[in-house]
Amino acid sequence: MRLTEFWNRMNRQFGAGYAESWAKDFVIAPLGYRTVEQALADGVSAKEVWRAVCEVADVPAKLR
Repeated sequence: MRLTEFWNRMNRQFGAGYAESWAKDFVIAPLGYRTVEQALADGVSAKEVWRAVCEVADVPAKLR
């Protein structure tokens, strides 16, 4: 998954204004207790990060 697709999905899930804030502030256990931004900066693939987001947020099946 490309980062552009990842951010498109984040924006559809959380809204354009809130997705960036959520990615910066919400700590996700399946990502080693890192935020989305930290995990991406540490080299975790966008696909793996998206899977973790889907696991902790109530992401509809059509966006998974």
